[in-house]
Amino acid sequence: MFSKSRINEPGPAKEPETSKAPEAAKKPAMPGLDSKPAPKAKPPASVLSSDLTVVGNLKTTGDIQVEGTVEGDIRAHLLTIGENATIRGECVADDVVINGHIAGRVRGLKVRLTSTAKVEGDIIHKTIAIESGAHFEGSVQRQDDPLSGTSNRTPVKPAAKPEE
Repeated sequence: MFSKSRINEPGPAKEPETSKAPEAAKKPAMPGLDSKPAPKAKPPASVLSSDLTVVGNLKTTGDIQVEGTVEGDIRAHLLTIGENATIRGECVADDVVINGHIAGRVRGLKVRLTSTAKVEGDIIHKTIAIESGAHFEGSVQRQDDPLSGTSNRTPVKPAAKPEE
């Protein structure tokens, strides 16, 4: 079951390194992966810390977590607004999780307002969840594609005045 370790015993004589080089060149490091590049891992979310104030727009295809203040528009894949964060501008993302304060429009496929959220502006969404305790002032509109920025709501024409 167990065998005596042979760590201290002399091993077989080593061959010169030049004889192993052609063998190593013939074999790929990982079998089956020589023709395809390895898939890239998803990068972690970019975090804007609580002591950071950004004046300007932010745009990424990745994830952003805001803990500080942003005065401008934000566009991302996943946008998380921290409990003490403040955003003054439009927020557009596939997924938006709001724990803090937003003064501006929110557009997202999935929008979630937690109990600590405070939103002052319109929300255009495909699905929405609003927890008890969230503060919201504005309108809510459902759209199949809220990220497009165009409204699929037909404008209401004013009623014609009767002629006198």
